[in-house]
Amino acid sequence: MIQTNLSEFGTLLIFILGAITFAVVGLTASKLLRPNRPNYEKLTTYESGEDTVGNAWGRFNVKFYIVALIFLLFEVEIIYLFPWSVIFGDKALIEGTNWSWAWFAIAEMFVFIFILALGLAYAWRKGYLDWVKPQQKTTEYKSEIPTSVYEKFKR
Repeated sequence: MIQTNLSEFGTLLIFILGAITFAVVGLTASKLLRPNRPNYEKLTTYESGEDTVGNAWGRFNVKFYIVALIFLLFEVEIIYLFPWSVIFGDKALIEGTNWSWAWFAIAEMFVFIFILALGLAYAWRKGYLDWVKPQQKTTEYKSEIPTSVYEKFKR
């Protein structure tokens, strides 16, 4: 019988080395076995079947970022709410438990949800969740420079 004295870090190292080896061998094998026939169509940028237009450094509307942050806010809420509900449910199943902790836990969670609801109401009130394009206002600029000066530069 062979005994091995491999620590937990050694096991982790074996898994990491195995994953790296698997990735390198798989990529190398696919590069050696696949046909390599590049052409113009294969080398072009492809995005949803549409040809790309313009530069990729265009500006995005700030509302995309705000909606992403609100999404993350509610994802974080779920991260805290799910373990709370599991522990609360487990303690509720135990018979003979002192239920004084339950009212505090429920009140604590309602305060947490209320604060998140206030954040959502604030974003909604400010119009961050509306997807209507804002009307651009044009201002009439009255120049104090006479038009004769402009005519000199046009020539």
